[in-house]
Amino acid sequence: MKPLEPLGSFAAVTRLHCRIELPADYRLADFLAFHRRDPQEVAERVTADSLTKGLCWAKSAACLSIRFRDNAAEVWLDIDSGADPAAPKPSPSAAQLEHRAWLMLGLTQSVDEFEQQYRGHSQLGALIRRVPGLRIPLAASPFEALSWAIIGQQISVQAAISIRRRLIQAAGPQHSSGLWCYPDARQLSRLSDASLRGTGLSAGKVRTFRALCEALESGLLQLDAESCNAERLGAQLLQLKGIGPWTANYALMRGFGWLDGSLHGDAAVRRSLQKLLAMTDKPTERQTQDWLADFSPWQALVAAHLWAFDAGSRP
Repeated sequence: MKPLEPLGSFAAVTRLHCRIELPADYRLADFLAFHRRDPQEVAERVTADSLTKGLCWAKSAACLSIRFRDNAAEVWLDIDSGADPAAPKPSPSAAQLEHRAWLMLGLTQSVDEFEQQYRGHSQLGALIRRVPGLRIPLAASPFEALSWAIIGQQISVQAAISIRRRLIQAAGPQHSSGLWCYPDARQLSRLSDASLRGTGLSAGKVRTFRALCEALESGLLQLDAESCNAERLGAQLLQLKGIGPWTANYALMRGFGWLDGSLHGDAAVRRSLQKLLAMTDKPTERQTQDWLADFSPWQALVAAHLWAFDAGSRP
């Protein structure tokens, strides 16, 4: 696979490339499955060995292409010339691209240390042996991770995917390759409440997005992956109405690779813990929180193993 070529006369003005060596046990299927959510592929296209994704980079429409071969990831980023004349011109670097790709691929996570410590654990050890080398794939940006967490609150995954698709097409720019780009906070804030509701968001989630975008625009909240203090950012997120512990911790996990967030309110985590511990009743959120706390600073990674256990147990 080569990077998608621009359509028409609107040429990409910046092309970046990097190559990342992968661990011998890298679980490519997990990474591709995370991005293979929308069957209509308006913003992401996934094959057996590649991901092509539209995203906003330095306030411009961009297309990220990752091809996996020879135990390495070849990464390209094609950035369109700014369709928004008011937006500053991008000044990206291959180092920035490589940093984000490392995060997306889960390569910053201390998986080996985690597995070495808990492989012999009476309960968790069985989960590790089922899926050794498990990593948590990340979204292409912290804002995408956070907005996906808000969209998915208390609705089915399929419903969340449909809303996400409509939100992308309503607010995001379209890259010259034809892919739609996941919008950033600035683009999302331009939509009216009626337009946001038209994507399927509830009135409560519209208010949450408004508060989030205002906090980002004012500088009260910053989603800088390179300088993020996860615990401080989590506390700031919890100050926004409509964002609770699950949303904050999920966003920190998928946006920054923070592995110590407790996902004790997650239904699949509790369901899997019930099976793992052979409990008659599903554990309460408090019981789940107490159990996960024993595995700090890897609570979110433990939750990912419970997700894998849940998925593997279903027909």
